[in-house]
Amino acid sequence: MKIKETLNLGKTKFPMRGNLPVKEVERQAEWEQEAVYAKRQEKNKDKTPWILHDGPPYANGNIHIGHAMNKITKDIIIRSKSMSGYRSPYVPGWDTHGLPIEQALTNSGVDRKSMTLAEFRKLCEEYAWKQVNGQREDFKRLGVAGDWENPYLTLAPEFEAQQIRLFGQMYANGLIYKGAKPVYWSPSSESTLAEAEIEYHDVESPSIYVAFKAKDTKGKLPENAEFVIWTTTPWTIPANLAIAVNPDFEYSIVAVDDRKFVVATDLVKSLAAKLDWSDYTIEGEPLKGTDLEYMVAEHPYYDRESLVIVGDHVTAESGTGLVHTAPGHGEDDYFASMNYDLDVLSPLDDQGRFTDEAPGFEGVFYQDGNKISIEKMEANGRLLKLSYFTHSYPHDWRTKKPVIYRATPQWFCSVEKIRDNTLDIIDNDVKWWHPSGQTRIHNMIRDRKDWVISRQRVWGVPLPIFYGENGEPIVTPETIDHVANLFDEFGSNVWFEREAKDLLPEGFTHPASPNGEFTKEMDIMDVWFDSGSSHHGVLRTRPELQFPADMYLEGSDQYRGWFHSSLLTSVAVNGEAPYKSVLSQGFVNDGDGRKMSKSIGNTVSPNDVIKQRGADILRLWVTSVDTYYDVRISDDILGQVAENYRRIRNTVRFLLGNLFDYDVKTNAVAYENLDSIDQYMMNRLNEMVRNVRHAYDTFDFMTINHEITNFLTQDMSNFYLDYAKDVVYIELPDSPKRRNMQTVMYEVAKAVTILLTPILPHTTEEIWTYLQEEEEYAQLAEFPEVVEYANTDELNTKWSAFMDFRSDVNKALEKAREEKVIGKSLEARLHIHANAETKALLDSVGEDLATYLMVSQLDVHQDDTLGEAAYNIEIEHAHGATCERCRAVKEEVGTIEAAPHLCARCANIVVNYYPEALVEEEA
Repeated sequence: MKIKETLNLGKTKFPMRGNLPVKEVERQAEWEQEAVYAKRQEKNKDKTPWILHDGPPYANGNIHIGHAMNKITKDIIIRSKSMSGYRSPYVPGWDTHGLPIEQALTNSGVDRKSMTLAEFRKLCEEYAWKQVNGQREDFKRLGVAGDWENPYLTLAPEFEAQQIRLFGQMYANGLIYKGAKPVYWSPSSESTLAEAEIEYHDVESPSIYVAFKAKDTKGKLPENAEFVIWTTTPWTIPANLAIAVNPDFEYSIVAVDDRKFVVATDLVKSLAAKLDWSDYTIEGEPLKGTDLEYMVAEHPYYDRESLVIVGDHVTAESGTGLVHTAPGHGEDDYFASMNYDLDVLSPLDDQGRFTDEAPGFEGVFYQDGNKISIEKMEANGRLLKLSYFTHSYPHDWRTKKPVIYRATPQWFCSVEKIRDNTLDIIDNDVKWWHPSGQTRIHNMIRDRKDWVISRQRVWGVPLPIFYGENGEPIVTPETIDHVANLFDEFGSNVWFEREAKDLLPEGFTHPASPNGEFTKEMDIMDVWFDSGSSHHGVLRTRPELQFPADMYLEGSDQYRGWFHSSLLTSVAVNGEAPYKSVLSQGFVNDGDGRKMSKSIGNTVSPNDVIKQRGADILRLWVTSVDTYYDVRISDDILGQVAENYRRIRNTVRFLLGNLFDYDVKTNAVAYENLDSIDQYMMNRLNEMVRNVRHAYDTFDFMTINHEITNFLTQDMSNFYLDYAKDVVYIELPDSPKRRNMQTVMYEVAKAVTILLTPILPHTTEEIWTYLQEEEEYAQLAEFPEVVEYANTDELNTKWSAFMDFRSDVNKALEKAREEKVIGKSLEARLHIHANAETKALLDSVGEDLATYLMVSQLDVHQDDTLGEAAYNIEIEHAHGATCERCRAVKEEVGTIEAAPHLCARCANIVVNYYPEALVEEEA
């Protein structure tokens, strides 16, 4: 035996490198084979439920980094809840209807016109399932645990049936109605859009001032007066039916050359500058807006009248104080015109092309109508000024093309009727974890009148509405129940496969159809109605779930999307929110903070990251950033995360290596029997557990990361494990000091492994195989409890003071190294001059003071002449020679006859327990 063999050097088969891209796949296959998720659910079956309801991602294309952050976050939360006393199943879902799937098929060469609607919908369904299956494998590869074989899909017959029943309840509650008011219309999608489907981009638009010649001024204005309006949409002039004024404004007649213009008095000066009125006069006394009401003007180029009406929406912030009014192309225009029984003229088809209701524009795309309209007004002398400006304009968030306001017959849900109740629920019943979440959704609901729920598309859930022979809509509890049952059995495609009479209950009659003839609605529901009804189709139908959910978690864009539609549909039928709390996340940008774009080439694929570094690195990244706000990711950032992972892994590896001969059942030491320093480390562990558990409870993932990392780095690696080598390597295997430290090491390894399992499940399951726990998998363990030890305040005060002292010692040692006084810290001899308080502190540490400070020799002297300083540290090179076994510099090395190369401590161990090592050394 050699001297080296008398040391208890750490040894473990736990590898330094994780090889995550390979090992994770193997581990996930094992989890699936052993049904680990099912075992966790079985273990938790009688516990208090805590339900996170999955917001369904759209089933189209590969997952992106935002998907990964979202699913990983949900998995961290659900795993942590499952390990801390709750029954928390995860039912993943997918949003599977909508225009993108129709477009994807069309782009792939599918000819819609060559097949029936039902046939095309079958292709859409097949495509959606293919996307679901691909994304499911991607999500599983992230290490996300859940009921992946039984997800919910918005195309599933049972889901569609529940959606129909929800619609029926909302209709019965008087919240669904049909109207022809202007709504967002996307010519590129040929469909209405909800506000949640709108995004804004800058565009250049014409800015025109137009003079409408007066036709009937009721004797209050000169007969040659002209009403001046301002607009940025010349293409809507063909639909003009009125001019709106504010009833409370004053309006003046401005004489310019031989023309007399009517504009708001307060705007005369600014308009004179804009319209180059270098010489003008104001004639007569101003008139109130109410004086102008019911006057009549001539359309700028049609033989048609334009009525002067009043409206509170008219402002003096811009324009002329008179507003061009086209009831079919503006919400304010529509509501103001309804008081005057004006037609809702909207001379555009579904593709945004003018119809024959706009003579001279037939077949022209609406944007091209700007030029024609401007030319007509210029030719008639009606155009006063033309310029161009850039401003923010609504766009279709899928096609990225401009949208318009267009009046078409649509089905609406009245938000106004449930607004007050909804706002009360937002403000009082829901916990909004993001600081601005409550304000954002409150303001959106506050300002919303209704929700257009009909879409002129094919791939979606049809509106379950029949029409009588006189055009009257027919929606009854009987028809709703029958259609829902049909959908439950056959899926919603049955609506397009059968005639209306075959979709109605047998023998159904209605006064609106005396001859028994019925037709059916061909519009589908807004896809936000699909996903927004998931509380009805999933939370209330899946036995493992419950309504309301404890949490909805999605990106911050879902305040206008899923959070929004779910809230409205739930309040409409339940009178309460579908969620108790909402947590939102920001978006993922590149390393420079730029939005990710394929055209820029700055996207980061989660699948590529996993192949290169492993899913656990991506999961650790999620906890390293503040997901409440926009976050950044890049290869450099992931490299830093990987370095942090390496530190965690190697620290745990050191712990495992020094537990090779430790049996938790026979070698563990009770807390009260531990040395003071070991008790302190158990207290630090306890404090870390408390902070991490609180962070899990408050969804503060960065704090979890920081607390665990800092504990392993500062408390363990930089202190406890640093000097531990002088104990666990040097002392006899069964020495009390060594078993004390091994007890602490084991408890740290176990606690850290369990606490990290929601974040790094692949790595912690690998660690778990080296621990001596009863649970088969770390995922089946429970979070460590916070223990209330005795005398913790006194203990922590003492050792916290010592740690401050040690920090100053380390600084002094570093300076001594720089000055070449010493090399390693074990070459140092400390001379400490301390006041009485510090002397008492150091005396209380005991005989291991030098070991804790990682020096070979020290002298502590009480010095009452230090003044304000508590102590003074002097360093010289230690006296003596280096012990070949512990590497400490001791004066007795070379003086012990039986073991001349060892210090007294090592000589005592080797002579008494390993004499054969001395024999071999002599030989």
